[in-house]
Amino acid sequence: MADQTPKESGARVATRIDPMKDGLSREQMHFIRQVELEQWKKKTQKLRTRNVVTGLAIGAIVMGIYGYTFYSVSQERIMDEIDEEAKRARLQGPKTGAN
Repeated sequence: MADQTPKESGARVATRIDPMKDGLSREQMHFIRQVELEQWKKKTQKLRTRNVVTGLAIGAIVMGIYGYTFYSVSQERIMDEIDEEAKRARLQGPKTGAN
């Protein structure tokens, strides 16, 4: 459907041309290449920006996980210290027949 040639009309619109069939001059081919290069540069700039944003987002997620891991490990150390204090308190407590 996209390969069908458009119907002829009096409207001023851009039509697709096949450079191999239409016999364009050297200057016209050079102009087409320049326009295509500019379009390519514009697209790559958008993609580059999108890639940078995606990379920063992934980096932020990784750093968040890394920071949370350090935070939880430090919490475990505090819990170990509390357990040791409780153990010492039990050992120093009064001795009964039930202990």
